[in-house]
Amino acid sequence: MVRGILTRLVCVISLFSAFAEANESQTKADLVAVQAELKKSQAAYQKQKASFSALKQRLQSFELEIARSAKALTLTQQGISENKQQQYALEQERTQLNRRKQRLQKLLAAQLKSAYVTGSHDYSKMLLNQQKTAALERTISYYDYFNKARIAQLEELKLVFVELEKNQQALTKTQQQLIALLEQQQIRQNDLQLAQKQRQAHLNKLNDKLSETQSAIAYLEENETTLKTTLESLAEVQASSEKVFIAQLDGLQRLKGKLAWPLKGKISKRFGQRKHAGMSWKGVIIKGQTGTEVSSVAPGHVVYADWLNGFGWVIVLDHGKGFMSLYGHAQTLLKDVGDHVNPGDAIALVGQSGGQQNPGLYFEIRHKGSAVNPVKWCRSS
Repeated sequence: MVRGILTRLVCVISLFSAFAEANESQTKADLVAVQAELKKSQAAYQKQKASFSALKQRLQSFELEIARSAKALTLTQQGISENKQQQYALEQERTQLNRRKQRLQKLLAAQLKSAYVTGSHDYSKMLLNQQKTAALERTISYYDYFNKARIAQLEELKLVFVELEKNQQALTKTQQQLIALLEQQQIRQNDLQLAQKQRQAHLNKLNDKLSETQSAIAYLEENETTLKTTLESLAEVQASSEKVFIAQLDGLQRLKGKLAWPLKGKISKRFGQRKHAGMSWKGVIIKGQTGTEVSSVAPGHVVYADWLNGFGWVIVLDHGKGFMSLYGHAQTLLKDVGDHVNPGDAIALVGQSGGQQNPGLYFEIRHKGSAVNPVKWCRSS
């Protein structure tokens, strides 16, 4: 009986051992399969990441082209405005010269008429008539006076004609310049529209890729980190140059509640509003029309003017004493690093750079690195 039990036990152990060996083999096979799948997934992820990075860089290049075209277009429009002012000044000058010409012509006509009437006397008889020497002297003096007056007026009239000719040449030149500027304006408008279309098509690809990889939150977190790092580095520069800023700028503290908004428009995203899980808005989004000027809210120095991932074209002003203002999603920037700006100066144009679907301005105010609510600092409209 004992022998039978031992025999059965040996059989069970043998079966269990065989099962364990088989299970171990299967586990190893499964592990190899999982590792292979993991490598495949990692390769796919790296490929997606590289593709996504390329899309971001391509978006930046399109927005750079838009910024260049928009700035060139702005400068061209300024040139057209200045040209029209020059033409207006030349036309006013021409009007004044024509009035002078008409006045001189009337004077000369009156003198010629007077000379004609006076000249009805026989001049030779007057010279031979020795009995009226006093009258003769008066007449000769009279003729001499009018002759000199006519010569002076003829010289003045000659100068007027010369000035009119110069005026006409200058006016013709400015008109030709205006035609060239208008042609440049059309070319730059076409370039800008083409770049905007290309950007929109590319932005759609970028958004599709974000949806595929389910990395929208990670993308936003990366953008927030980039902005934070940039502002921290600017704060360090500000601290090291404190004497320079104190000499010219006294911060924003006394202007709290009195600052003008950099752009008139409806606020679509408010300070502190939830953006995504664990993230909130550090500034505001103000709706605006593409190409509208963005103004400085206070005196300041430009300490940053470049493209920033997620925020597009960004300009940062240092107002002294730890205060900075930030303006993002611009179409193009109108100031460079080192420029000094006054309140109301145009510093950028409204756009939708940084991957935005709609045009608007991202606006922040920071004090010693911490974001503050712009609504509390800008006056209510």
